[in-house]
Amino acid sequence: MWTFIYQLLLLLAYPWMRLRLRLRARREPAYGERVAERFGHVPAGIPKGCIWFHTVSAGETIAAAPLIADLAAAHPDIPCLVTTMTPTGSDQVQARLGDRVHHCYAPYDFRGAVERFYAAVEPRLLILMETELWPNLIAGAAARGVPVVLVNGRLSARSAAGYRRLGALTRRMLERLTCIACQYPDHAERFIALGAPRERVAALGSVKFDVALPDHHAERVAALRVRWQFGDAPVWIAASTHPGEEALALAAHREIRSRMPGARLILVPRHPARTAEVLALCRAEGCPVGRHSVVDTADQVAGIVLVDEMGVLLDYYALAGAAFVGGSFVPVGGHNPIEPALCGVPVVMGPQVFNFTDVVEVFRAERCLEIVERPEALAPLVAAWLGDTHGRAAAGARARAVVAANTGATARLRALLEAQFAAVGIAACGSAGDGSGAAAAGLAPRRPAGAESARGVE
Repeated sequence: MWTFIYQLLLLLAYPWMRLRLRLRARREPAYGERVAERFGHVPAGIPKGCIWFHTVSAGETIAAAPLIADLAAAHPDIPCLVTTMTPTGSDQVQARLGDRVHHCYAPYDFRGAVERFYAAVEPRLLILMETELWPNLIAGAAARGVPVVLVNGRLSARSAAGYRRLGALTRRMLERLTCIACQYPDHAERFIALGAPRERVAALGSVKFDVALPDHHAERVAALRVRWQFGDAPVWIAASTHPGEEALALAAHREIRSRMPGARLILVPRHPARTAEVLALCRAEGCPVGRHSVVDTADQVAGIVLVDEMGVLLDYYALAGAAFVGGSFVPVGGHNPIEPALCGVPVVMGPQVFNFTDVVEVFRAERCLEIVERPEALAPLVAAWLGDTHGRAAAGARARAVVAANTGATARLRALLEAQFAAVGIAACGSAGDGSGAAAAGLAPRRPAGAESARGVE
């Protein structure tokens, strides 16, 4: 019954999806481009018989790029296709993988669109990142004998409850997956409870812990420090913010400045398309505002720096003494706290962190991430970190140590995927990481390690 209802809802949603693309394109013109790809019309030049990676948006693409690049280099004769759903994801494919892979948008889950896509691409293997579970996409693979592997999988309690309401539709979809490589054991157990066969589910850690600082990072950070004339001023960052959170960050900054008149704020909206809206909020504060994309004489006096471009967040994190990670005061579920931790910056988040529960808990256990339940608590905590040089440095060192203790998921997934490649007739090439991935299918559950004790999160 649920399958019939799902197909009916898709049929009814078709006109709305077309309209939604047009409306979104008014604010983000890239959504008005390449629309045919979203309905299964594959652009010329995409080869048949590829290995297909689906990475959704910018965050998943950034996390998956080293793994994809590694596999593409090890198998140069096998074409790789990387699909996304968002223009920002598309941009990251081009920036990080370039001509090593082919790229287009993935089809929406309309049956006709999915069938057109499969007929044009004829993939040998489909690798999904995180929780991109679409019934028609997976059913189409099953009908063609295409193995489907979910890697870096995550499933929050909230998402699991939603899938549970779909009953047999969810169970049938999960039964069709060849393997599910989750980030943590709790996520694995949720997949199993929804109907995934236990023997196909592994917990291998999160590839997001394998993030590395880019080349020339220190030089770029130094240049930004000079550009904005930060000197020894106390600087904090509010990153990946959503509507409503910029106003909270600006209110917190007013309070921080009342305690520390020289304090500076770096504000990074999650979506650069909202720049005009956020810029108006910043200017209403009455202090000079600088934009990353605009170089002018106001740079040296900017009290608020608005970052309106993708790809520079790690540089700006390294300038800050404390970081607020957004999506956590609104019901988005929070964004990735690993990047500021990699830069040695203590983190504060709001209460809505259900997308990163396990990651947040391990940082909290090591006292380098704090959760504040109310926006009013943000300013006092940030000000306390900015005013405590020794305590801030110690918390930052613990944050870096947590990241270092949890690396290795990319190597384990490489081993797992090499086994899947072999199953579809692609010979293994070279070493496959630490050998602990698929051979044992990575079936030993892993929990995120603490910074010093390497203890699990219970």
